Amino acid sequence: MIKAVIIDDSPEIRAINKKLLAEYFIEIELLGEADSVETAYELIRKTKPHLVLLDIELKGGTGFQLLQKLKPYTFKVIFITGHNQYALKAIKFHAIDYILKPVNATEFQEAVQSTVELIEKEVATSDQSEHFLKSFNQNGSPGKIMLRTVSALHLVDITDILYCRNDNNYTTFYLSSGENIMVSKGIVFYNEILSESGFFRPHQSYLANLQHVRKVDKADGGFVVLDSGDEIPISSRRKKGLIRLLETL
Repeated sequence: MIKAVIIDDSPEIRAINKKLLAEYFIEIELLGEADSVETAYELIRKTKPHLVLLDIELKGGTGFQLLQKLKPYTFKVIFITGHNQYALKAIKFHAIDYILKPVNATEFQEAVQSTVELIEKEVATSDQSEHFLKSFNQNGSPGKIMLRTVSALHLVDITDILYCRNDNNYTTFYLSSGENIMVSKGIVFYNEILSESGFFRPHQSYLANLQHVRKVDKADGGFVVLDSGDEIPISSRRKKGLIRLLETL
């Protein structure tokens, strides 16, 4: 049986999470609750859970400070947050599951189910956790992104990404090494977090790393040629924006 704890400074949020766990995840045993960095530290050290539902803002500090105190740790974390956009961006970059406040039952189920699968498959996440904590403590954009596939977590240098291609609710990352990685999130998600790292969406189905653009060909509607030789279409309404961005590089 999977063991879990809930760490949140709000009694109401703890009650909601407890109710949703009992309703949708009978295979998860709740071992306890805490509302501060100090009490959470003692609870986790004592119970050794597989899963921690963790609020970012706690009494006496933050969820990130708690994780730093607990390093190294093997449990999986689902962050619960209602604000702090920088923290949320770091969470998204490192493929860590999260639940936004106010807690929505559907989002709760999706986040917990995704993490349960990692636990059941015994997917190692120590590198994920380490790079996440480093990223959160550094200024500026992260240099790496964590891509989660069905069977593994891939830590990828952002500069090695040539482009991304959307296919329904999946996105395939094409790397300079020739490797392709498909993940189960749409391109809108990655456009949101990579746009500040030199990426542009020239077409609704593509996201390109501008550092790898070799030329913009205006023939036949237009397309971008990457330094790998790959060609990406440009929609007519996004062409001017792309050219303006390239002129600033």
